[in-house]
Amino acid sequence: MDTGYTPTTKIGNFIGGSWALESETMPAVNPATGAVIAQLPKSSRETVATAVSAAKLAAKAWAATPVFKRAEICVAIGTAIDAERESIARILSIEQGKVYAEAFGEVGKAADGFRLASELVKQMGGQTLPAEDATKLVMTIRQPRGVYGVITPWNFPVNIPVEYLAPGIATGNAIVWVPAPSTSLVACALMQAIEKAGLPAGVLNLVIGEGATAGDAVVVHPDVAAIGFTGSAATGKRIAERGAGKPLLLELGGNGPVIVFEDADLDAAAAAAAGGAFFNAGQVCAATGRVLAHHSIVDSLCEKLTAHAAKHVLGDPFHQGTTMGPLNNPKVAAKVKEHVDDALSNGAKVLIGGKPRPDLGSELYFEPTVIRDVTRDMKINREETFGPVVPVLAFQNEAEALDLALDSEYGLSVGVFTADVTRGVEIAKAIPAGIVNINAGSTWWEIHLPFGGGSNTKSGIGRLGGVHTMEAMTELKMITITIDRKGADS
Repeated sequence: MDTGYTPTTKIGNFIGGSWALESETMPAVNPATGAVIAQLPKSSRETVATAVSAAKLAAKAWAATPVFKRAEICVAIGTAIDAERESIARILSIEQGKVYAEAFGEVGKAADGFRLASELVKQMGGQTLPAEDATKLVMTIRQPRGVYGVITPWNFPVNIPVEYLAPGIATGNAIVWVPAPSTSLVACALMQAIEKAGLPAGVLNLVIGEGATAGDAVVVHPDVAAIGFTGSAATGKRIAERGAGKPLLLELGGNGPVIVFEDADLDAAAAAAAGGAFFNAGQVCAATGRVLAHHSIVDSLCEKLTAHAAKHVLGDPFHQGTTMGPLNNPKVAAKVKEHVDDALSNGAKVLIGGKPRPDLGSELYFEPTVIRDVTRDMKINREETFGPVVPVLAFQNEAEALDLALDSEYGLSVGVFTADVTRGVEIAKAIPAGIVNINAGSTWWEIHLPFGGGSNTKSGIGRLGGVHTMEAMTELKMITITIDRKGADS
């Protein structure tokens, strides 16, 4: 087990263009071993206030910077991330627990995110609009919101921040970023790469600390104009309450079903459902939360899902043959075990897995798991498990499949497998989710596409992804010019 990290990585807060330590610290822990690998700042509300002041000071000049210059710096940031890709990926794998290959891919996507922002921002513009009043010329422009607070999670601690940071920087905002405490070391590594690209001091400020202190201080600060957050539905609700009146971009939880009808390609459905459940050890908001299978094919589908689970190798994230590492933290590990135990005690059957594997070096390892005969009242069906588990529920007909799919407080992403495209589209329209993939799993998405929850669900507000994030992070302003027509009429 490789427990080290790149010694050149700076550890601390990055505020106003400088690195600084905090008097109080908290440990960075390797989830694969339980070893403490570094001490991180445990920032106070006063430190957050300093960061907001630095962002406010930089905001006006950055907003006035020509868009092509901002785009140029975004390209430079992408190049800087590429140059440090192996180092950042190594820290990501050590601190988060995902296998190195997944970490390496994530860092590459982050670099792509800055390059995408550099192109899209040059295409953003306003409109000229008609008016009944002939003396009025009406136009719209987009302006940055000012100081933007960004609070990000631990499951994709490089990619998800970039989904906010790249559009925010490109569109001229100044940002105060609070990463998840359990993956703040890799946030330092990412920040160090960004620093090398020549971003002006104060445009991006990194503050490391606990969410209840540092995150909350960002949300309630009067000089923070808007908030972007990815994380749990419960925390998102608190942020919405604490930040009432501010524009919010919230990407929250999911428990998306993958619905498999009797006419589906079962090999494709099983591969997609298993991939969505086991990638990143199931710690994905769009993961396969549950599989709804037609009763006529449920046995065959379960066999295929079990075969996929059996191929996974649980272990050291740096070992070449490993396909799944540990869960990130004790809280999520406890929830996964609770959900599995609840299902078993209420009549469900484990086909494979179902147990923690502390013999691998940490209490956070959990076997790839498939469970059948799940019923709608079990926790594993009703709540977001956030672990490597595939719960399978059977349905008799299309009406019951839709009823099971709708019986959820979440509405993030759904997969539907059927040879009948008309049926797939009808199901897609009927489910209040932000994403429905027909003949693809619930996790399929690309960084330029809209990603977010459906209305009246616990899955969030707004859309991440390319231009959609840029629109959320800017203010649409209407400007009218009154034209004096006296001279024209004489």
